[in-house]
Amino acid sequence: MEDIRSFMQYHVFAVWDFMSLLKSLQKHLTCTDIPWVPKGSAATRYLINEIVTGEESDVDPDGNRVSHFELYLQAMEQAGADTSAIDDCILQLERGKSLTAVLNGLPHTVRPFVKYTFDLIHNSPVHVQAAVFTFGREDLIPDMFLALVNDLDKQFPGQISLFKYYLERHIEVDGDHHSHLGIEMVEELCGNDPVKWEEAAQASKTALEQRNALWTGIFEEIKSFVA
Repeated sequence: MEDIRSFMQYHVFAVWDFMSLLKSLQKHLTCTDIPWVPKGSAATRYLINEIVTGEESDVDPDGNRVSHFELYLQAMEQAGADTSAIDDCILQLERGKSLTAVLNGLPHTVRPFVKYTFDLIHNSPVHVQAAVFTFGREDLIPDMFLALVNDLDKQFPGQISLFKYYLERHIEVDGDHHSHLGIEMVEELCGNDPVKWEEAAQASKTALEQRNALWTGIFEEIKSFVA
């Protein structure tokens, strides 16, 4: 359980910056200003809005509407994981502190990963953001450790049932339906342009390398805690 708690207190930042990347795509691909005007392809608007709906307003085990980020926080609280770092991050942003200052204050284990995401949001074209979202983030469903969590849920009943539910929702909604929508979105944005496809491929590769570095950092934290 201590390993799970340690994992969650860092992994939650990847859940949070994923939501930011998603909202960046919605901002680029749909009209979020007033007055409203048609923007881009209606097919692409549908794809991103469908994903946003699922991520921002899914359901918890009792059928209440909740974002996947808020569901993850509930899972952390149930498991007894430390939420102080992510809570402080959100509080500082709500109080108007600059994003740069907040990112510089993040735990060193997650700081490079989150900074990469926001650099992508601020500096990369939309087809690159969509590719990273789809191939570097959304399509990486957590089947690899769901079996482990299922086993731990049996060992520690009532402590990680919400985490297990979060993973199951991620696989059912994000990993299946949303990954297909994401691929359609990338195809729509890259079209027949080989340059865009190459840029998308390179950015996705970098995103996977960043994710690997994050996992490695979390693993080192868990090992140091055990030691």
